[in-house]
Amino acid sequence: MFDENYKFTCVDRFLKYVKYDTQSDEESETFPSTEKQKLLSKDLADELKKMGLEDAHMDEWGYVMATLPSNTDKEVDPIAFIAHVDTSPAVSGENVKPLIHKNYRGGDIELPNGGWVIKESENPDLKNMIGFDIITSDGTTLLGADNKAGVAEILDAVDYLLAHPDVKHGTIKVCFTPDEEVGRGTEKIDLKKLGAKYAYTIDGSSRGEVEIETFSADAVNITFIGKNIHPGYAKGIMINSMKVAAAFIDSLPKDKLSPETTEEREGYVHPVGINGNEEKTLVKFIIRDFETPKLKEYEDLLKKLADETVAKFPGSKLEFEVIEQYRNMKEILDQHPSVYEYAFEAMKNLDIEPITHPIRGGTDGSRLSFMGLPTPNIFAGEHSFHSQVEWVAVQDMEMAVKVIVELAQIWEQKS
Repeated sequence: MFDENYKFTCVDRFLKYVKYDTQSDEESETFPSTEKQKLLSKDLADELKKMGLEDAHMDEWGYVMATLPSNTDKEVDPIAFIAHVDTSPAVSGENVKPLIHKNYRGGDIELPNGGWVIKESENPDLKNMIGFDIITSDGTTLLGADNKAGVAEILDAVDYLLAHPDVKHGTIKVCFTPDEEVGRGTEKIDLKKLGAKYAYTIDGSSRGEVEIETFSADAVNITFIGKNIHPGYAKGIMINSMKVAAAFIDSLPKDKLSPETTEEREGYVHPVGINGNEEKTLVKFIIRDFETPKLKEYEDLLKKLADETVAKFPGSKLEFEVIEQYRNMKEILDQHPSVYEYAFEAMKNLDIEPITHPIRGGTDGSRLSFMGLPTPNIFAGEHSFHSQVEWVAVQDMEMAVKVIVELAQIWEQKS
């Protein structure tokens, strides 16, 4: 049973953490992509050490790792709880001014600046928040609940376990990562040093979410090569690679296989960038599907359309590159069903109905699972992330803390 007299610390921690500007940068070639992420990470490591986790530290890449030692005589698989410190490059995370809207009574929530409104019609979860306290930004920035809510919840759960030595658990590993928002959160992680056998990212949305299935994903880069010459003397000679690329993009399917026309378990082929000049033009794609073999079908389609386009511009050429990004973590998690079944059990023990649905995207858990650390994603309470209308409920954050504590106990009990 959770000690109902416990004074949660997650909200106070969260309100402090969001004031650090930890925005990552997708154009950066360094790691982490921004040094300012390390400012929060260093302070988190210091905070963990002051709590009594003696090995807490931040490594050269900005990863924070710490160990809460086992307090049971049983042999229990070590588990990790993971969250990321960076915020989205899409919206500023500088000078965040969090607001708490107490005792939400329904309807839209108007933010004081920028004309932003959190619309009830666009946020169906708000109907479950009557009487809850909703945290938002003031409208000039994002909030940072993605994923500083998860960071605060993990620290609060550690605080609870330290204060309640009667709650038996195995070895608990804590890990805070940089650069998740730019798809590089696992790039430099040392899983051997982390020392966990299973893990959970605390980075989901609605109360009850246990996410165990993601897209499989590749990137495709197609470079169209033309022939440049002075435009005053180009007749019959110039082959403008930008026009070749434009014709290729126009040949893509109009009524299927795009984000604009797909939903649920449907995959897509999505151009995300184009850059070039008369001689060379690069078109970047991301390819997504829940069934990994379908990625090859989509890539073959792109190659076929590209070849047909080049044939219409005699003398032009192309280069075709496929880069593997991540794979559907369900392929790994289904080999270790206890890791998500224990999460379901933790939810049910707290009278929460587990919610599972495929993620039309990816998580660090996708990569971690294929790196040898099976890692589903569970809720942190985040909503409308990457935007000025981001929000999180105090009561959902506190419930996430209870879930982490309950999970730690279940692993001990089941060992």
